[in-house]
Amino acid sequence: MKILLTGATGYIGKRLLPVLLENGHEVVCCVRDKNRFPTGGIYAQPGISLYEVDFLNDKVAEKLPAGIDAAYYLIHSMSADSGDFEKMEAVSARNFMNLIADSGIKQIIYLGGITNSKELSKHLSSRKKVEEILGGSAIPLTAVKAGIIVGSGSASFEIIRDLVEKLPLMVTPKWLTTKSKPIAIRNILEFLSGVLLNEKTFDRSFDVGGPEVLTYRQMLLQFAEVRGLKRYILTLPVMTPKLSSYWLYFVTSTSFKLAANLVNSMKVDVVPENNELEQMLGIKPISYKEAVSLAFQKIEQNNVVSSWTDSFVSSYSNSYMIEHIRIPKAGCFTDRRQKEITEDVDQVVENIWSIGGRRGWYYGNWMWKLRGFMDKMVGGVGLRRGRTNAHSIYSGDTLDFWRVLAADKPNKRLLLYAEMKLPGEAWLEFKIVSKDSKNYLMQTATFRPKGLLGRLYWYSVLPFHFFVFEGMVKNVIGYREEVV
Repeated sequence: MKILLTGATGYIGKRLLPVLLENGHEVVCCVRDKNRFPTGGIYAQPGISLYEVDFLNDKVAEKLPAGIDAAYYLIHSMSADSGDFEKMEAVSARNFMNLIADSGIKQIIYLGGITNSKELSKHLSSRKKVEEILGGSAIPLTAVKAGIIVGSGSASFEIIRDLVEKLPLMVTPKWLTTKSKPIAIRNILEFLSGVLLNEKTFDRSFDVGGPEVLTYRQMLLQFAEVRGLKRYILTLPVMTPKLSSYWLYFVTSTSFKLAANLVNSMKVDVVPENNELEQMLGIKPISYKEAVSLAFQKIEQNNVVSSWTDSFVSSYSNSYMIEHIRIPKAGCFTDRRQKEITEDVDQVVENIWSIGGRRGWYYGNWMWKLRGFMDKMVGGVGLRRGRTNAHSIYSGDTLDFWRVLAADKPNKRLLLYAEMKLPGEAWLEFKIVSKDSKNYLMQTATFRPKGLLGRLYWYSVLPFHFFVFEGMVKNVIGYREEVV
């Protein structure tokens, strides 16, 4: 069958794609920018084709490919910088429906949130509205609705991980008593693939969850048990939603906007009511503790397929990558370093591709951490996003407080764009070039200041650049990972 997959570069989309391919389907991946779709490995299979479309834009550049049997709608905008993500989600859903109106598609499959409570958060209300839009046509809709999804790289998993691993004592808000039925990512994928063109699921909505009803407090403590940690939780009834959002923002890797939306949703019970899909498909949900253990197996094997931090939110236009991938020259400050590579060039490439995250930045890691802390204090992303995979990286991925614009391994070039709070724009490029039968590592930092404040910023950090950038270019060449 031929399947249309929206949100193909998102957390769920990247996990669902290999499942669909393994089941023998041809997959048309909807992306806002073809340049940031991963290349190589599973993404180079002949069963994949790309369709570029921005569902926030009413105009569609290309005609939808013919012969599509079913479509997955996995677009989500909760972490968008725009305050009106509800409107953005509705616009995306309507444009999606306009696109497929006369396509002959036999089914739409939507992954939404559980909306059984009388009072819903903005996030859950938006999810419900999207379901209504998708179900408003003659094309049968199958809605699979879940609460907390447990898997390596998921937002909920990584936030709980941050809290448990960093705080022996947690002073928490009262929403820790809110109930949910957390579900493993592998079960979600089983449900999403199991309903595909299953006529028994047409024009129906199903709540899905794991085998246990747990409070957030219980999830934190059980997570700690799996990790072999002793943790204590003190709940304060006076902690306001705003204070709760700041608490999540400063302790975890989430943005403040996402933290605020999560806190509003965390006050609402998300317990499934209609869970008959388990019996219909013969799926046995695994326990929360087992889901956490399986997630850490993926992490320890360095086999995390996707992370919520890598996903572009819908507030980015389709031209985001194109706009910044061309490094400007006029009105910019630059720091260029060039060092000859006298040893294995391939090893240097691997060092470049492993930069950031746990390995760090090869020189002055304490200064990078301080810069990340300063960024967090002024509302930036900080260093906590890390990286999804220790040695593999693709265009569009996050890398600490950078975004990967170009990861061209065959041509030995990595280009990063700063997403930290700055009075200007910054790029960091690593490139290996050959001259006169010799190989050189070219490392270039470019900063385009905004006004006088931007220029003052550059000159204030200039003394640190000499040590940091000089040390970094030397160590990128000389680094050898110790084999234990």
